[in-house]
Amino acid sequence: MLQAARHTAIVDAVQRERVVRVSDLAQALGVSAMTVRRDIESLEDAGLVERIHGGAKLPGDARTHEPGFELKSTQRTDEKHAIAVEAASLVREDMAVGLSAGTTTYALAKELVGGPRITVVTNSVRIADVFQAGSSMGPGRMGSTVILIGGERTPSDALVGPIATGALKQLHLDILFLGVHGMDAKAGFTTPNMLEAETDRAFIGAARSVVVLADHSKWGTVGIASIAALEDADELITDAKLGEEARRVLSEGVGKLRIAAAD
Repeated sequence: MLQAARHTAIVDAVQRERVVRVSDLAQALGVSAMTVRRDIESLEDAGLVERIHGGAKLPGDARTHEPGFELKSTQRTDEKHAIAVEAASLVREDMAVGLSAGTTTYALAKELVGGPRITVVTNSVRIADVFQAGSSMGPGRMGSTVILIGGERTPSDALVGPIATGALKQLHLDILFLGVHGMDAKAGFTTPNMLEAETDRAFIGAARSVVVLADHSKWGTVGIASIAALEDADELITDAKLGEEARRVLSEGVGKLRIAAAD
């Protein structure tokens, strides 16, 4: 394959997947890993991709840019559904369950609304609305209690800041399902919003067990603010498209790595 064609294919893959591995690109393009690394270097010089350890990602503003809920909710819906189904299997009757804001936790809320009676604590108006809408849809959905904490609203529809943090410090949760913007071997779990990072840390402090929900595209993405180290997660649920190197790193970092099976 000619260099120009390879460059186009690499940029297309990065724009589609957000993070791509050198080994996967080399196999797909039928060239050596060294050739792919040289191509990535050229593309980085042109500002089209950003090199990361073992691969490449979208350049620029991932550390501070926070996509809106509507955009994120249309991305990787199959993966998020699979993760949500796996996460829902961890919830039992009468649990106090924390759901941080995000589109993957939103998918989980839709799985839980017809399930066991629980108490839900969330900083997402959208997640609270899911349970409210489900409250009139059958006897199995009548018993769940929803506590919506207040705060300043972010572009991703999280309620954050001192009001949210103060409320969470008074609560005790059996389990927290935490959505994140990115995950990285060194940076851990991150977000582009510093107030959201503080609120998520309060969520973690309130929970007996912390389960991070993150699809494969979050690997290699680093937001400006750290939420927690990999080892602070008791479990991480992701999808089957996560690469082998990422699986190895995460298996060594988090308490337990779960790979959600596709439908």
